Amino acid sequence: MSGDGGGVFNANSAHPFENPSAWTNAVEIVLMLLIPTACVRMYGRMTGSLKQSWTLLSVVAMLFGLLLAAGTLAQGAHTGTVTEAVGGPYEGTETRFGIPGSTLFGVAATGSADGAANASYDSFSSLGGGVLLAAMMLGEIAPGGTGSGLYGLIVVVLVAVFIGGLMVGRTPEYLRKRLGFGEMRYVVMYALVPPTVILACTGLALSLGHGKTSMGNPGAHGLTELIYAYTSNTNSNGSAMAGFNGATDFHNLLMVVAMLLGRYLPMACVLALAGRLAGQRPGVVTVGTLRPQGANFIVLTTAAAVILALLNFLPALSLSALAEGTSTN
Repeated sequence: MSGDGGGVFNANSAHPFENPSAWTNAVEIVLMLLIPTACVRMYGRMTGSLKQSWTLLSVVAMLFGLLLAAGTLAQGAHTGTVTEAVGGPYEGTETRFGIPGSTLFGVAATGSADGAANASYDSFSSLGGGVLLAAMMLGEIAPGGTGSGLYGLIVVVLVAVFIGGLMVGRTPEYLRKRLGFGEMRYVVMYALVPPTVILACTGLALSLGHGKTSMGNPGAHGLTELIYAYTSNTNSNGSAMAGFNGATDFHNLLMVVAMLLGRYLPMACVLALAGRLAGQRPGVVTVGTLRPQGANFIVLTTAAAVILALLNFLPALSLSALAEGTSTN
């Protein structure tokens, strides 16, 4: 459950032999979230400051809570309640878990870069599927994949530190290391590479006609399927909207390019950033140093993650999941 999705059965965790009951469903959700969350705790011990790990865990909890609340409301909007399933978007949902169990599983899978599924994500409501898409577009940092979620979260923290430092008129510093032009250059590159790859590949597929012919549904929902495919492929998730046909030479080759660029270039940026920070002499913490902890910093970091995702993907979401949701709900 800490890998890249998949399973022995084609129906994945919706198959009764792989996920037979509500208890096993709960266990799988815990397993998806356990190791990435433990990595955040480990980070606090490695840096010698458990307050840092609690700060990062609070950011993760806020982001995960926002995604879960939005997904639950979106899926329950058809029923007038977030718990009742009758009349809801039950197509493609395993009846043993119901809509709430499928929503929680979907948010945990996309938020942790796991890629498992106990329901058909293509059958989620328009806005519900958009929430799963948003979980990946955040950079899968709530809590993200094993290792990748941690360094993605740290990059968001560095953005928050830089913004916060400028707001109070102080030189941005994190863990006694100064964030200057050289360091922020790699932070910006890390933040821009995955969205650029996702949107460029989606645009290329559409312009050449392969995107439209592979869509399982017309209009905005079909565009959501296409964007979801390349977002999942680039951000190391592994899940898919089943209506999309990616089994073509064009998509197979383009997805290889998307994986190589969207996954390994950010890693190179993180390693280069780590090298620059490791080469610095630790600074001195003074009264004017921005403290990367506390409620204000947690809110600032959470807002930075959301704003980065919105700036990069809001136009694409407006044409796909949001367009479908506002026109059908």
